[in-house]
Amino acid sequence: MANSALLVMDVQRDIVAIADDGSGYLPRLRQAIDGARAAGIPVIYVVIGLRPGDQEVSPRNKVMTNIVRAGLFTEGQPGTEIHDDVAPQQGDVVVTKRRGSAFSGSDLDLVLRARDIDSLVLTGIATSAVVLSTLWHAIDLDFGLTVLADACLDTDPEVHTMLTEKLFPQWADVFAVEDWLKVIAPQ
Repeated sequence: MANSALLVMDVQRDIVAIADDGSGYLPRLRQAIDGARAAGIPVIYVVIGLRPGDQEVSPRNKVMTNIVRAGLFTEGQPGTEIHDDVAPQQGDVVVTKRRGSAFSGSDLDLVLRARDIDSLVLTGIATSAVVLSTLWHAIDLDFGLTVLADACLDTDPEVHTMLTEKLFPQWADVFAVEDWLKVIAPQ
């Protein structure tokens, strides 16, 4: 995992408030972050942020139009900040994206290539949104992929289970945080 990075995607205050089901998601994600750091794996945060005034949202984009109407994800608003329980440390990279995939409208690919990162470990909210979109995009960019199933969260548990147990294993290694930490633990 020498050329890997852990992506912590869309774990922002408003998103956590909508999706967190009280199952211990944030502490598990914190364990993954701490374990990655201990193993020397960079942690890169990805947030969704839209410019005020919906300048970049086409009315043809149903999902993004609904998000803008709900007043979510406007840059500079408190709800767009990364949740305090998993907040970045000084020196961590935070990438802002404009759509579903962590690569869409962001400089993530540039950040990864500059660090010679060729494998990604995906975490985030929601499994059926940012994780799925980023996984597909990363496949097309030839990244090696790992998904930490219990460090991903979705508002629909059945969709989460279907993705992490049936679809994702076709293209990525899928681990529970605890099992992944055993794999990356410094010897």
